[in-house]
Amino acid sequence: MIQIKTEREIEILREAGKRLARVLRETAKHVKPGISTYELDKIGEKIIRDMGDIPAFLNYQPEGAPKPFPASLCISVNNEVVHGIPKKNKILKTGDIVSIDGGLKHRSMIVDSAITVPVGKISKRTKELLEVTKEALHIGIEAARGGKRTGDIGHAIETYIKPHKFGIVRELAGHGVGREIHEDPYVPNYGKKGKGEKLVHGMVIAIEPMVNEGERYVIFGADGYTVRTADNKKSAHFEHTVLITKGKAEILTEE
Repeated sequence: MIQIKTEREIEILREAGKRLARVLRETAKHVKPGISTYELDKIGEKIIRDMGDIPAFLNYQPEGAPKPFPASLCISVNNEVVHGIPKKNKILKTGDIVSIDGGLKHRSMIVDSAITVPVGKISKRTKELLEVTKEALHIGIEAARGGKRTGDIGHAIETYIKPHKFGIVRELAGHGVGREIHEDPYVPNYGKKGKGEKLVHGMVIAIEPMVNEGERYVIFGADGYTVRTADNKKSAHFEHTVLITKGKAEILTEE
């Protein structure tokens, strides 16, 4: 069931979003060759806890998962699309790209956001992948207006990405968020105008294009979380939590 947030909850979410934006920004500053994804996770967790908040992903067990998620951030490298588990032996090197996906609980309300950043110099095509995915997020947000539908968001994202010959992941999507990490509605990154759930004032959703350098197909890992590209090519992921209004959506997860 879709949950409409109260004005009080929206105010809390606005503050939570600013805090999460800071977590991602500060964690990303530490991305460099030689650092492990485990170290990045601990940096992000410390920032969250120092603000008096709770890492929403830590020990969260989504439906169908074999065990609770063991970290505060999902950190996915290169061919890992999303939900990468931070590890001490996963060391970043020049040419990599790394998605930092975080959830933060502030005064019982939850926000979700992600960025993908390069590790040193990356190839021209990989740079294009990051730029296109980030722009696709903003195009999707622009389409997320009160009175429109989730299909309008997916259609806008798909229409923008297709000419660039990248693969749009279909098995994963954006979602409602706020009182829980995952709420209705389901917000795919492809679709038809006028289809899907109606967007109404007070809805809070996470829009998150996941775009592959090659084909769209993915493989779900044995750990129950990590999703990888089937062709082993790189993938990028950008995400914002936004508030649906009667006009243009309000981005909550930015400073």
